[in-house]
Amino acid sequence: MAQDTAFSSEIVKTIENSRAFDAFWSVIVRDSTGKILEGYNYNKIVRPASNFKLLSSAMVLNELGPDYRYSTKLYGLGRQEGDTWEGDIIVRGSGDPSISGKFYNEDRFYVFEKFYQALDSLGIRKIRGSLVGNDSYFDQQTYPEGWSWEDLTFYYGVEINALSFNENAVDLRVYARNDIGEKPDIEWFPFDTDYVDFVNEQVITPSYSEYDESYQRIMGTNTILLESTLPRNYIEKESLSILDAPRFFIDTFEKYLEQGKITFSMPMMVESHNRSWEGSRYTVLAEHQSVPLGKLLQEMNKESNNFYAEMLLKTAAAEHYNTQGSTELGLSLIETFAMDMGIDVEDLEMNDGSGLASSTLITTEGLSKLLVEMRNNSHFAVYKQSLAVAGRDGTLEYRFKNSPVEGKLYGKTGYISGVRALSGYLESASGQPLIVSVVTNNYTEPTSYIDELQEDIVQKIYYKY
Repeated sequence: MAQDTAFSSEIVKTIENSRAFDAFWSVIVRDSTGKILEGYNYNKIVRPASNFKLLSSAMVLNELGPDYRYSTKLYGLGRQEGDTWEGDIIVRGSGDPSISGKFYNEDRFYVFEKFYQALDSLGIRKIRGSLVGNDSYFDQQTYPEGWSWEDLTFYYGVEINALSFNENAVDLRVYARNDIGEKPDIEWFPFDTDYVDFVNEQVITPSYSEYDESYQRIMGTNTILLESTLPRNYIEKESLSILDAPRFFIDTFEKYLEQGKITFSMPMMVESHNRSWEGSRYTVLAEHQSVPLGKLLQEMNKESNNFYAEMLLKTAAAEHYNTQGSTELGLSLIETFAMDMGIDVEDLEMNDGSGLASSTLITTEGLSKLLVEMRNNSHFAVYKQSLAVAGRDGTLEYRFKNSPVEGKLYGKTGYISGVRALSGYLESASGQPLIVSVVTNNYTEPTSYIDELQEDIVQKIYYKY
């Protein structure tokens, strides 16, 4: 391995004497001024996995500001006559990723209930028209380039659309409470909707056996094949992706209104063209504003939420260019922002905002440069608070627990197959603020073992400075 700056022999030995010595390691340590204190392959290109969210979230924060809020509106096109609305009801998607229970005490119908109450308060019981979903705020590219089809069944590889509900997933619950050899019982949110079709081929095994997960959404459909084996009395929870996000939103919302005795005479519709919303033809019946961007970034970074990353990326593009938000335009904003941060964009390859694409590349030199420069950004406090705290919360809640680093590292983890990454702000044993980045590529050992090595390296850095 190439050594770019004198790197402590103790850390070199940690890597070279480990079972993962043949993986590719890139490590860099900077002080708060940006001076490189130690470095190991830091100028080599790596797959950062979700460490890329450090860059995309910084751009979004700089572009939109911490107080930015999404506004999702319910419009009426027509007029009210008695208890009937003569015309269509339209939900205008704003790109809000948080129309779920995340910020509303786990009430995933919170926004739908707000819209229902608005119609109910007007005395509207019948709509002589359609429920229409408008998703024109974003383009129609469902996924960023480079996402693996194997990821598209699960919550971390869902569709990206301006009109999204429950992060475009159904929440499956499996209860292995029947006899061995029988099928487990299943239920799912929202209200066991027939929008998806579960083919339950799962089998209950003896209680001493291991759980073996097998889920697959058949591509191009909403049929989800379940073939897991579950120990008796095991309970499994999994969020699985759906096809056609805006239709899922409208289908669920219409069912919710029907439960409240508000009905439509015409079939629901989804449209992707823009309307002249400010015209007198449209009546705003209800509006929902999201929590501020600063809180949304905490979900993106602390919890490493890919869906939030891609939704925010397209939002920044839509707001900056005043056009349909797209991944491509969002990435162009990241490139410009990266140059402003002093990052060498020749070492930058981008296909998404979340890092789920294995074709997204950067150097640890670039990642650490970003972290240094963000210290001087006017929104730095919000940025730092969006990161997970070692041993305390997010994806670092159970790492560095009961170690000297607990509470002293604000960082971002990253994982895709063969990639483990950890970067962030470390307060050393002496109180010196450091910027640390450790990325491992192409490993074949268990990820838990790589975690141990990376944590060992970070603790050595902690004590050294």
